[in-house]
Amino acid sequence: MTDDAQARKLTTIVALDVAGYSARTEADEARTTAEVAALRRVIEAIAARHGGRLFSTAGDGFMLDFGSSLAAVEAAFELAATCEPKVRVGVHLGDVVVQPNGDLLGHGVNVAARLMAQSTPGAALVSATVRQTIRGPIADRLQSRGLLKLDKMAETIEAFALTVAVVANAAPAPAPTEADPILVVLPFDNLSTDPEMQFFSDGVSEEIIQRLSRGAKLKVIGRTSSFQFRGEKKSDAAHMLKCSHLLDGSVRRAGARVRIAAHLVETASHTTLWSERYDRSLDDTFAVQDEISEAIAGALQQTFTSFSTKAIDPVAYDLYLRASIKSYAPDELCGHVELLEAAVQLAPNFAEAWGRLAYVRTWARLYQPFAERAASTALVTREAERALALDHENVDALTAQYFILPPYGSFIESDAAMERIRRAPGRGEGHGYVGWHARTIGRTRECAEITEEIYPSDPLNPMFVMMTSMARMAVGQVAEAIPLLEGLMARAPGMIYPVVVLLRAHALLNDWPAVDRLIAAAANWPARAFDDGVMFVRAERNPTAENIGAIRDALEAHVAKTGSVDVTRLVYAAHLGLVDDVYRIAESAHLGPRGSADDVIGPDAYRTGMLFWKGMPEIRNDPRFVRLCARLGLVEFWLATQKWPDCVDEVPYDFRVACEQARSIPKEAFEF
Repeated sequence: MTDDAQARKLTTIVALDVAGYSARTEADEARTTAEVAALRRVIEAIAARHGGRLFSTAGDGFMLDFGSSLAAVEAAFELAATCEPKVRVGVHLGDVVVQPNGDLLGHGVNVAARLMAQSTPGAALVSATVRQTIRGPIADRLQSRGLLKLDKMAETIEAFALTVAVVANAAPAPAPTEADPILVVLPFDNLSTDPEMQFFSDGVSEEIIQRLSRGAKLKVIGRTSSFQFRGEKKSDAAHMLKCSHLLDGSVRRAGARVRIAAHLVETASHTTLWSERYDRSLDDTFAVQDEISEAIAGALQQTFTSFSTKAIDPVAYDLYLRASIKSYAPDELCGHVELLEAAVQLAPNFAEAWGRLAYVRTWARLYQPFAERAASTALVTREAERALALDHENVDALTAQYFILPPYGSFIESDAAMERIRRAPGRGEGHGYVGWHARTIGRTRECAEITEEIYPSDPLNPMFVMMTSMARMAVGQVAEAIPLLEGLMARAPGMIYPVVVLLRAHALLNDWPAVDRLIAAAANWPARAFDDGVMFVRAERNPTAENIGAIRDALEAHVAKTGSVDVTRLVYAAHLGLVDDVYRIAESAHLGPRGSADDVIGPDAYRTGMLFWKGMPEIRNDPRFVRLCARLGLVEFWLATQKWPDCVDEVPYDFRVACEQARSIPKEAFEF
């Protein structure tokens, strides 16, 4: 019988094989054979759930037949997400020959197999023929990979990649309970022809994160962490971020119209709990974000408080979305200030833009010379007030108000400002500073508890990593801080601050080989960033009279030149045995900047957190410590609030009595 006389049909073929099968077999043939046998049962079950069947196997290869293209792609999604060992998947709709035994032959089968061969582990390639026949969220996830030349075929076809958004590998994180869902919102795929629209797609995801964080009692992973999972990396998000649910989607923008597709997946069962597609004008973008947030909250049985969904000028919204902080580098911050200034000029009632402008500007201000900060402070004050008039719980604006307060001398005011942040709904980046503040008033244990609790909400955020590392070091968990700092260095090799902190951490642990490696690696970095650290390390490593004397001489020379000192330098000098010198020098020095080129610049400049590190008690064990704290305004704060520092019961003198006796010592004014 010829092929023409045989039964034929149009069907969708799903071809898959085990990634790295040959190497696995060579390493352990018996184990690999058992894995493939078990995998067959998984594949058959998935195919059956989607209305398909397994019609052929050969070694590590499997062929599936589906009457529906949509069902085939859904099955491909589940196979790529579920199968272990990982599989490569190809999907094609074509004409096939039906054999008497149910086997299928023909060009359609061959194309599916060739697509599979060019796919990657944990993903699928789908032919354009299939893409043209399906609709819905899963169709919108398909991203064109252009024309592919298929092996041993004359034709080229357009292929679309389907990258799964969840993973079930050999050691998944324990699934959270239903009562405590943890959600990751991935960066939505940009399906527009203009690659510049990726920032708009990211902005849609970011706004959903913010709305869910504020509007529902739901743990939502921060954007800095979730946005590191794009393309094929999306398959790692659930495992790496230990979430129970995952939201993914796509955005297609054409002129003044936008199509947003989204779907919510339960990561343990790979079940799609909710999906929807929205076709709207750009003026309705906030409304769509609110609808998506409310639908997700409903699916997870959370109470959601809707936001104002007033229309925002699309151009202003574009500018706002472009101004999302990634690195906190001074140049980036200044560029974002310009974008946000333009946004609020176009949309003067855009609360989110006003809040972000105040927050970004206050961070840019931290890198300005002190003599130039007054104008920026006035602008931040005005912008934060404007944001809070429109939205009284805008965390960006509340955080900006905290950071324009001086680093010492106003602890009662800064504590009240931080309390407003703490009470604000959600779990945004601003809430991470609650622990930061606790460290500055001497409550290091509270700092560690708060920081460790919030750190998992954005574990790849450089700011959260640094705050958690510093919190651990402050309570004496220096070794526990090192993996965080090393991970941050690997992800952000251009950042100086984690290298400086890690250098001191290794020195405190007397890990001198690690110190030597860091110093060698940092040989080409700006010298000023490492001067104090290297001098401290040298004295810690080899506390000779010469090295200790160099620390004292450098401290005295700095005070003689500038008339001022940062208390951090006093802590290190006291730790090295120079307690009497420290208090002698401190009595003649101003404890803040003078407005000169020698001032310390940055977010930690002249802050008091280092005074309370558990591993450096020397400066606190001397009763003169209380006088120093009175000059900084800390004694006034402790007496007024009764929020005593951890050292109250650790120092060898009556700390409370000493504070009462120091009540009349005047505070030093922070002059900038």
